[in-house]
Amino acid sequence: MYLLYVDESGDTGLTNSPSRYFVLSGLVIHELRWQAVLDHLIAFRRRMKGAFALKLREEIHASELIHHPGELARIHKNNRLTILRAHADAIAAAPDTSIINVIVDKDGKPQDYDVFEMAWKVLLHRFHDTIGYRNFAGPRNADERAMIFPDRTDVARLDRLLRKLRKYNQVPHKPGAPYTGASRNAPLTSIIEDPNYRDSVHSYFIQAVDTTAWLLYQHVAPSTYMKKKSAQNYFARLGPVLCRAIAPKDPLGIVRL
Repeated sequence: MYLLYVDESGDTGLTNSPSRYFVLSGLVIHELRWQAVLDHLIAFRRRMKGAFALKLREEIHASELIHHPGELARIHKNNRLTILRAHADAIAAAPDTSIINVIVDKDGKPQDYDVFEMAWKVLLHRFHDTIGYRNFAGPRNADERAMIFPDRTDVARLDRLLRKLRKYNQVPHKPGAPYTGASRNAPLTSIIEDPNYRDSVHSYFIQAVDTTAWLLYQHVAPSTYMKKKSAQNYFARLGPVLCRAIAPKDPLGIVRL
């Protein structure tokens, strides 16, 4: 079974939104590698405790760590940025881990464009397809299934969407495919159960994908501070674990909507 941990950056609003982009990032690991990846992330946190006195129970929330650190203001801002860079490197070195990404550019979208639904639908569809094509890192059972572990989001809406997609997921036919009609139903049968929501404070996996999503957002729309530090390039450090199979024409494997 594959486990997909998901977090977002930006917001889904189209009117008077402070963000041009909405990012969904997913960290994919096989159940047989869950403990190994957890041990890897714990080892990273212990290094950060030794180097910067970041306690293991303290959350790495990327945006807040840089711009609104709260109690973590005791750590110098340059060191907080170093923690994020080291976090990206730790994620990139995690055993048999894959990262998938969807980004919505809201600029020019019609007012009836549903940013939340489109981003999640594409992420889940590509996740399901990649399982079917056996393109994720790590073990592969003969007939894999998957579960979703998002950070807290619009719970009722996401539950409804996933339940719908398990029964009805209309997708266009590929050119030259042996089908008639403009589209076909491709239900997401590999994804079982409703999403299992996690509080990022208590999950190193959600914290890892929070860093991933925020670094992707900073890659396309960096803040003044991130540009000053050339930290908009940190997303590229995740290269070893980016699953380019979900968007093979994009150099970073990002699905861009």
